[in-house]
Amino acid sequence: MAGRHFLDLSDAGGHAIAAMINDAQDRKAARKDWPKAKADSDRPLDGRVLAMVFEKSSTRTRVSFDIAIRQLGGTPLILDAGTSQLGRGETIADTARVLSRMADAIMVRTSDHSKIEEMARYASVPVINGLTDQSHPCQIVADLLTIVEQGKALPGLEVAWLGDGNNVLHSIIEAAGLMKFNVRIGTPQGYDPHDSYIDQARAGGAKVTLVRDPVEAVSGADIVVTDTWISMGQDHAEAKLAAMGPYQVNEALMAYAKPDARFLHCLPAHVGEEVSEGVFEGPHSVVFDEAENRIHAQKSILLWCFGLLG
Repeated sequence: MAGRHFLDLSDAGGHAIAAMINDAQDRKAARKDWPKAKADSDRPLDGRVLAMVFEKSSTRTRVSFDIAIRQLGGTPLILDAGTSQLGRGETIADTARVLSRMADAIMVRTSDHSKIEEMARYASVPVINGLTDQSHPCQIVADLLTIVEQGKALPGLEVAWLGDGNNVLHSIIEAAGLMKFNVRIGTPQGYDPHDSYIDQARAGGAKVTLVRDPVEAVSGADIVVTDTWISMGQDHAEAKLAAMGPYQVNEALMAYAKPDARFLHCLPAHVGEEVSEGVFEGPHSVVFDEAENRIHAQKSILLWCFGLLG
């Protein structure tokens, strides 16, 4: 295989993720006040094509990867299920082999994690997980970059998660084991994350705690994170909304975190559901820094996949 796949954070490991964060910081600083479409001075991926396959709609993933490959000197190519043969029954294996002949890397945003695993199995170029129902590693690299920018060291960091045990949480837990920080998860019964992620993080030395009391989850936290309660493609489930209600990140709950705590949300947010307007727009919130950092994180992920970093 030419290059390396990035399906989950553990594909890279802690040292490589640290290298990604450092590289992203350096490249971001070097571009200060530049036009967004201007390529980095070294153009490390000059002549490379990134094929982006979208089976799920996207704003941040789509725009950030598009801008990322352009800033690295390469070219984006966007496909979606409605306008490609993938949506008309072509197998993932055949799509992987064709795209490998025509592009230098493939980013996939889909539902079933097994699809991206199959893509990686048959592709001869790097495959990147832009999101699956199981994990969202690119988002978490951007989150870690944002946390470090806020002057917080990752080892020993106390992260609180409120809400659904979803794909974003899985990748946060995975990151905890790799980067040596702790996670307290406040979630209602029946919405826990997969045990395999918790077991892996604990084996890596992270303290991962599952609690039902949102105050207990947030107390003393450096970072407070949440996500939408109803994920893309799910029906609007009244029972789920009712169960999640006590876990809203609002001003009263945020007051239990450390005074200099930061609030993260991968967006899009349903303000008034999982987070109050006061927190979302308040002084603890760095959600728009986090969103911008998707570009800078994606660039470093791409460089790692091509063997130019870490």
